[in-house]
Amino acid sequence: MKKFLLICLVGSFLSAGEINNKSESDVIKLTGTVVSDGQQMIGSRFMGYVKKVFVKIGDKVKREDDLYEIESAEFDMMKMQADLMLEQSKVMVEFWRDKLTRVNNKKRRLAFEYKHNNKIDFFDLADLDAQAANAETMLESMQIMVKEANIRAKQMASTYNYIKMKAPSDGIVVQRNIRVGDMVMPGMLTILLVDMESLEIDVSISESLISKVRVGQKVNVEIPSIKYHTEGVIYAIVPDVNPMTHKIKMRVHFKRGNENIFPGMYAKVIIK
Repeated sequence: MKKFLLICLVGSFLSAGEINNKSESDVIKLTGTVVSDGQQMIGSRFMGYVKKVFVKIGDKVKREDDLYEIESAEFDMMKMQADLMLEQSKVMVEFWRDKLTRVNNKKRRLAFEYKHNNKIDFFDLADLDAQAANAETMLESMQIMVKEANIRAKQMASTYNYIKMKAPSDGIVVQRNIRVGDMVMPGMLTILLVDMESLEIDVSISESLISKVRVGQKVNVEIPSIKYHTEGVIYAIVPDVNPMTHKIKMRVHFKRGNENIFPGMYAKVIIK
């Protein structure tokens, strides 16, 4: 009888263990890192010395807020020259337009006088025709010059806007590589902005689990450091398998709410 009860207890224990193992095997726990989908890398387009820096690390900025300013003495001169060239071209256009009008009026008066006197001075008419043709040619040339000068002025105005760099979007300054007096070069990373409203979890999964996940699948998300639990959705599975680690990238979107969650924080993704 004792042997029978012992066998029954052992059998029950093994059955319970199988059930627990089965339930645990139905849950996949993955680790990941919080990242931002709205990262902005601010770089300089021109060479120059930093005149002012308006932000520091940790500052929250809005779109079009000033970030920093480059010395503008050289750019001021170039912009002044472009504006001056445009104004001079416009003056020359008006000059040759007025001259052409006066020559044409003189031709009409001369033709009227010769018509009533029955006498035509072909030399005077030929000279006026030559003056009119020359005025028309110069007027067309000046009009082309005005267009070119206008384009140059617009280019300089656009360039001048990059002297004072503005934030392209809302975000937080997480990296600042410049100080007042520093020399910046074209393409140099000056400020890094992160959009805190577009946070995601970057997860690496084994290729053996690819059949268990799909885009649009709901998962549980946990941020252990602040004991935050919420629901997320798999929105991207990158099919680029790393041949060294045999891992596949997966992105999970979740709602941050009002919690202090920042890029780089440790996160868990639980898939049932």
